[in-house]
Amino acid sequence: MPAATITSKGQITIPAPVRAALNLDVGDRVEFVELEKGRFAIVPATIPLQRLKGIIRKPERPVSIEEMNAAIAERRAGATLKKK
Repeated sequence: MPAATITSKGQITIPAPVRAALNLDVGDRVEFVELEKGRFAIVPATIPLQRLKGIIRKPERPVSIEEMNAAIAERRAGATLKKK
């Protein structure tokens, strides 16, 4: 399994086999997608959106617009309280 070491500046060199598998070249950007707490995937930032299908699990049940709005309002209210 390819591995890398973090430098004192927080940088790593992506191992050649990983770069080849992801079809990365000099100057390409990558994104770190959180799969679950403490676990990430490295994804080329230039790939088509269709290739990302399946990388994040579907929710156990659909969320309604009302639930989304309520969650946003709740988060906003919490952020406002922290600022005071």
